[in-house]
Amino acid sequence: MKAKILLYALPALIFTIIHLAEAQQAKKTPRIGLLNFGPAEHYRRQQHFLAGLRDLGWVEGENIAIERRYANESRNQLLDIAAELVRLRVDVIVALDSVAIRPAMQATGTIPIVMVVSGDPVEAGLIDSLARPGGNVTGLSNVSPQLAGKQLELLKETVPGVSKVAVLGPPTHEDWKEMAFAALQQKVRLQTLQVREPEEFEKAFEAARTKRAKALIVLPSPTTNYYPEKIVSLAAKYRLPAMYGLGSYVTVGGLMSYAPSLRALFRRTAYYVDRILMGVKPADLPVEQPTKFDLVINLKTAEDLGLTIPPLVLMRAEKVIK
Repeated sequence: MKAKILLYALPALIFTIIHLAEAQQAKKTPRIGLLNFGPAEHYRRQQHFLAGLRDLGWVEGENIAIERRYANESRNQLLDIAAELVRLRVDVIVALDSVAIRPAMQATGTIPIVMVVSGDPVEAGLIDSLARPGGNVTGLSNVSPQLAGKQLELLKETVPGVSKVAVLGPPTHEDWKEMAFAALQQKVRLQTLQVREPEEFEKAFEAARTKRAKALIVLPSPTTNYYPEKIVSLAAKYRLPAMYGLGSYVTVGGLMSYAPSLRALFRRTAYYVDRILMGVKPADLPVEQPTKFDLVINLKTAEDLGLTIPPLVLMRAEKVIK
């Protein structure tokens, strides 16, 4: 009798198994759109993002798909490729640099947008507050209230007797106020070198020499980030010991950098994508400020400038280039 019941139930059981298998196959694979302003070679750090995703169980080609779009430093193209990602109906857009955030926001008010680096997103009007971003944008800020003070402190320790520091960056940069406050705390005079285009770099360095600045801080921004070789070359020409906001400057010959760890920021971005794919709304995910900072030092450049890096500064370095 039991065998007969099992025989009758078998077709229904097979049908159920097939139906579940088909439903699983039909289940939509989440798609992540990566959007950035620069060319592809500028974004090798996305490997840290992918590693973070793998730690959370997301593997490209297995259970997620990734659409990569690069604007090759064209703002018009950036708008077009942001719109393309929206047409592709990606589940989340990751803005890999600060320039990509607004075009993504212009392209969609519904698809979640995750920022990797965003400066001060509240002051820039990207979100309502760090704790409650509101809208469809969340992610990470690369701004810390203590950053400017620490950069000036490290410069003072490295360049004996420095009393005047030039600061290079675009007029709209959100760090000018923090840098001015830090200068008061460190008893250093600041000279602002505001630049909008790379063609203005040489003139800015001339002004620094005329005003007898003894060191330089370069604020990270789209105006400066894509021209590290040019800026480092000018710093060498004018013999200005310089502190940079990205380690890539030191790699090409800059003296030193102290900045939020981009490796850590890219890896942490995976957490936001995971939460969103799990159904959490961007408005409910607080924007985080950086907690890990990297000091990178180029000893050859220090030698060329006639500087000896203090041992206590060297001990704090994440990376030393010889």
